[in-house]
Amino acid sequence: MKTQDKVIHEAAQGIGKQTDADPITTEVVRHALNSAANQMKQALMRTAFSPVIYEVLDFAVAIYDKDIRLLAQAPSLPMFMGTLDFCIREAVDNVGGVEALEPGDVLLYNWPYGTGSHPQDVAMVMPVFDESVGLIGYTAIKGHWLDIGAKDVYCTDTVDVYQEGTVFPGVKLCARGEIVRDIYRLVLANSRIPKMVEGDMNATIVAVRAGGIALKQVFERFGPDVFWPCVEEMYNHGERVVRKYFESIPDGTYTGQGVLDNNGVDDDEIPFEVTLTVNGSEVTLDYSNAPPAQGGPINCPVPSTLSASRVAISMLAGFGEPPNEGMFRALRVITRPGTLFHPLPPSPCYLYGWPALQAIEVIYNAVAKAVPSAVPASSGGCILGISYSGWREGTGEPWADGAPHPVGQGAWDGGDGGTMLHISESATRFTPLEVWEQRDPWITERMELAQDSSGPGRYRGGPGIDFAFRFTEKINMTSAIERSRHAPWGLAGGGEARANGASLEYPDGRKVDFSKVTRLPIPAGSLFTLRTGGGGGYGPAAERDVERVKADLRDGYISEEYAREHYPHAF
Repeated sequence: MKTQDKVIHEAAQGIGKQTDADPITTEVVRHALNSAANQMKQALMRTAFSPVIYEVLDFAVAIYDKDIRLLAQAPSLPMFMGTLDFCIREAVDNVGGVEALEPGDVLLYNWPYGTGSHPQDVAMVMPVFDESVGLIGYTAIKGHWLDIGAKDVYCTDTVDVYQEGTVFPGVKLCARGEIVRDIYRLVLANSRIPKMVEGDMNATIVAVRAGGIALKQVFERFGPDVFWPCVEEMYNHGERVVRKYFESIPDGTYTGQGVLDNNGVDDDEIPFEVTLTVNGSEVTLDYSNAPPAQGGPINCPVPSTLSASRVAISMLAGFGEPPNEGMFRALRVITRPGTLFHPLPPSPCYLYGWPALQAIEVIYNAVAKAVPSAVPASSGGCILGISYSGWREGTGEPWADGAPHPVGQGAWDGGDGGTMLHISESATRFTPLEVWEQRDPWITERMELAQDSSGPGRYRGGPGIDFAFRFTEKINMTSAIERSRHAPWGLAGGGEARANGASLEYPDGRKVDFSKVTRLPIPAGSLFTLRTGGGGGYGPAAERDVERVKADLRDGYISEEYAREHYPHAF
């Protein structure tokens, strides 16, 4: 595929519009909007059918204003959050524009180059109207539905987008409050597990409606003369917070490097880079030197490229505040069509999230070249997504499930790394063992922090986790694991950590290692072992406090052999 000229994705318009909004009232409005988004989240979790929704929280919920600017979000999946404005814009355009919207409409949209995701990440959008002023905003949810007719329940080896699931290019699932039955039936007809998809689809309808009611209540409580100035001041404050952070980084251009294991079809590694330019409080991330779009599904559509950039910036500079549109105003992103981070149809993009995760790490790698103390060392750098499916013995009922898994986080200039899901999935969870064993055909034989998996340093990285699952029925498994070939890096003299990996031991004793595989048939009695990576260390290991080394030995984070190798001064 030929590449085209660079595309500059400008920051939000209307920057810095001054208001006379009262700051206290603005905070009340901001928290009220965040509460409304949380009502959406709770409605979805309490009515969903799939653990991937109600346990893993593999979704994002947000509220936007009438100009499709982010008003509020609920803590869930940040990588989805930064794409929802694209989902709204494309869904609305494809049903005929704002003029075609009516109260009670709910739109369905999942074209990957507009959502930034594979088709299973389905977006649902509801316009919200006030009787006196008309359209005031949108509620939007993007969540992972377990199956909508891809070549398999989950895929790592697709070669074009049309193998990746049924496409809904912006249609009305509900019109004037009533379900459009033809569209509803079409969704279910394209799923191997229609009962679970139907439950999650209905739950999403419930949740966007709950958010719409809550947004309208906030709007009516304050009225347009107070609400809109407060919204503008919210955006201005978010902008000021981010700009102040980047003013502390020396002006210049810094390049971070990364490498993907393979594209899921070919086994060649894929090196790439992201260039960060800081000019005062303005930040530009340039992906235009990315390699050409791949023949396997590791391509990352533009909405997720921008989302990864937004996540990296807001996590770094947002001081833990829930993001709003203003936090993205200082950011400009450059891509080149036809490349890894700006694929064009029909490039496959089922594993879109894996290069996005790596991009966040690479952005921090670039920042570290300016100010190492501003960022952590590399994490395990992946979510180690595993999907399972099959037919239950005895009933023959089809089933599917899946989850991400935690990795060690990088140490930083001030503390050791923790163990949690990648920051792109902060507030997301993996399914509790009790739920897995009650719903799915396996026993969890081991889940423990992995000794000696963290990167050594003045501050050590977080340890990875060892999982071991014994399957009690035959199943099919798809594994999407990255960073199995390259260890997480340390910073400022810190050491590398353990990389990710997985292996399967068959009942006859045969063992195989793998990272990406689609629909691997596994007989009952097999043992699946998942090894999540650790976090890199920060600072020279020789500077680690002796008492910290002894504490790590007592707690089992490190072995004596590891300690003698990396921390001989403790002996």
